[in-house]
Amino acid sequence: MLSRTFWIAILTLAAPGAVAAQERLALDDAIARARSRHPSVVAAGIAEREAALKVEEAKAAFYPRVDAVESWQRGNLPVFAFSSLLSQRRFTAQNFDISALNFPDPIDNFRAALSVEQVIFDGARRPAIQTAELGREAAALRRQQTEQDLATAAVDAYGRVLLFEALASAARAGVEAAVEDSRRARDRLEVGTATQADVLSIDVHAAAMRERDIQARTEAGIARTRLNELIGASLDAQFTLDPLPPGVRVAEAVPALEAQALEARPDLRLSTIEQRTAEAAIAAARSAFLPQLAFRGGYEWNGGTFGTRESGWLVGTEVRWNVFRGFGNRARLKGAEAALERRGQERQRIETAARLDVRAAAARLDAAEARREVAQAVVSQAVESRRITRDRYEQGLADAAALLQAAQAVLDAEAQEIAARVDALVRRAALDRAVGR
Repeated sequence: MLSRTFWIAILTLAAPGAVAAQERLALDDAIARARSRHPSVVAAGIAEREAALKVEEAKAAFYPRVDAVESWQRGNLPVFAFSSLLSQRRFTAQNFDISALNFPDPIDNFRAALSVEQVIFDGARRPAIQTAELGREAAALRRQQTEQDLATAAVDAYGRVLLFEALASAARAGVEAAVEDSRRARDRLEVGTATQADVLSIDVHAAAMRERDIQARTEAGIARTRLNELIGASLDAQFTLDPLPPGVRVAEAVPALEAQALEARPDLRLSTIEQRTAEAAIAAARSAFLPQLAFRGGYEWNGGTFGTRESGWLVGTEVRWNVFRGFGNRARLKGAEAALERRGQERQRIETAARLDVRAAAARLDAAEARREVAQAVVSQAVESRRITRDRYEQGLADAAALLQAAQAVLDAEAQEIAARVDALVRRAALDRAVGR
């Protein structure tokens, strides 16, 4: 007869057989690997670095722009010929001839130039930098969100491996028990206290247990493959999983958990960043109504050949102020203000959804822990009921149907307990995810 302690020991074993050579994998280790090694986390980290480079790109607007140009032109356009001769400092009195002005000979101009432009004031620069910095913060939060999603998925996969391997072990134990029951039935058949139908019924039950074992081992293999994918290991890797941690009820009050969620959840922090981004968009839209001031300077070398050139320079400032653009600037500003209002409404929706997630996750965890406690009691009762029924069967006071019913009740109770323990583990991970841990 199998005791309840034996069944709990089955649950704590990750894989039967020779496991000494396999690497041990604790639940916390699986979570840490998933949060650091999965390709989606790596991609999120790259996106974060990309967003940081966007900040540098936006800040480049504060630095001067320097361009170097080397060009060659040839033509007989009057304006081109006139300005090229002046730039080359080769203009003479003969070039004032009307015929030469109107019909100049083709001329070459080799030009090298170095230009500098420094924007002194542009109201759109700071909002652009602020938007880029907010984008960097958002990328970091998305990476954190990805890590939390993977942690929850890793817990679920880890629990499913333990669940199905424990179910397979229980099914194999059920087969062994059915074989022993079949022996008893045959012994009774020989003395005339049982029928051939009793023996066949028990054999059918043993076959059903073998089928359950095959199905559970198949699902356990699929769950192991999923777990390996999540932790960034080879799909064929084999690990010895540590037993499930003990169940723990929700120790903190729901209002405290809600406060933690409002402070830590990435989606809520992302909604705040989106609001701030909308505010930066308003500032950028308003900058279109302000003037732009810039300094420009340049140094040129012009010549009729590549090796003979004359130099010249030019500096100046420019103020540009848009007076009218078809009311486009006004529409852009109104659109940015509407976007900010929309982000505010979305923030309220996300905050309410977060509170609901926390409450639902806490309630489901408590329910899962309660089911686990009930399931433990049911297992004890079912095991004792099977013992009594076997004794009665050996004494001829119960038939094979009662024996099979008692055996099935034990298997169902043990499966319920295993599923309840795994469900409690997954519900704990879901609560942590809802809180933003």
